[in-house]
Amino acid sequence: MTTEPSCKENRATYETEVLAPLRALVADLAVEFSHRGVALTADPLKAVFRIHRDVRFSRDKAPYKTHAGAVLSRDGSKGGFGVFYIHIDPTGSFAACGFYQPEPRHLEALRTAVVEEPKRIHSALNAAFKSGATLMREDSLTRLPRGFEHAAGTEAEDLVKSRHLIVRWELPAKSLADPALVGTLADHGQAARKLLAFGWEAIERS
Repeated sequence: MTTEPSCKENRATYETEVLAPLRALVADLAVEFSHRGVALTADPLKAVFRIHRDVRFSRDKAPYKTHAGAVLSRDGSKGGFGVFYIHIDPTGSFAACGFYQPEPRHLEALRTAVVEEPKRIHSALNAAFKSGATLMREDSLTRLPRGFEHAAGTEAEDLVKSRHLIVRWELPAKSLADPALVGTLADHGQAARKLLAFGWEAIERS
């Protein structure tokens, strides 16, 4: 019978090689965002997601995640509306920015804004696409949601079907050790400023 290494045996490795560098990255990125006028910030001590998995409703009872993640938002909280997310994973790392799984009233406000201002949202997305971003399309609806049937056949239809409004950039493994990483991430966040402004204004009007 074999036993897995205990948490204590690996804690020092995790704290020095994963947690500390990721916190430092968040701190530096928050400063760089501030210099560039990007309204995203974070407390490095609170921005990194916990390594423990929630296994209550999962068949996979592995206690720890195999990736690390951190988030910056307008109010500095993990649950802020409109975020910049960093995902570090041996199988593929990425950065993402926008509005992930917004609560129903916020999602409705985003969809309404997309229908009312299709040119503006596409301009915001194109600004991100020029920086190498792609649009997250996971979990999209197959039909238009109730109340938005009038978007059928319009340029807003696909976006209205989405449950998120997120763009993402792949982060090659070699980029994670590049001294230019903070600048690269800041460039991505800056490219998504129009997207963030679009969503924040949609909520303020709702």
